[in-house]
Amino acid sequence: MDFETKVGPILAQFPVVIALPVQWGDQDAFGHVNNTVYFRWFESARIAYFERIGLSHLLEVEPIAPILASISCDYRSQITFPDTVHVGIRVTRIGRSSMELVHTIVSERRAAIAAEGSSTIVVFDYRANKSQPVPLTIRQTIEALEGRSFR
Repeated sequence: MDFETKVGPILAQFPVVIALPVQWGDQDAFGHVNNTVYFRWFESARIAYFERIGLSHLLEVEPIAPILASISCDYRSQITFPDTVHVGIRVTRIGRSSMELVHTIVSERRAAIAAEGSSTIVVFDYRANKSQPVPLTIRQTIEALEGRSFR
């Protein structure tokens, strides 16, 4: 079974999916991608999502921007070089000042889920050093991208 047939429906659940090549240096002494690299892949997907909704540009006009409050990862299978991973990300909840996201990493070579994770992002005022409400325009953009309401 080919990659698209096997994991296409999984990745179709995510409005943002990025592809990243596995680098030789991503591997550790045990010959597989080190666990910390998965968090970098999650971060790359978050940044792509933030770019898509305009959240990463808030800091240009206001002293507010996203900050990572928590993150977790459940490892499903090893990844080794050479490979390409596809990282899907979506928002599952929007609170007053936070958002819950889920991430899935799929190995192209194995055509299988390699890891699943979640993270909490807080909209943060860096000058006042405190959380801020998720701006209405960002909420509306997320709802349009996700194709559903979060109210």
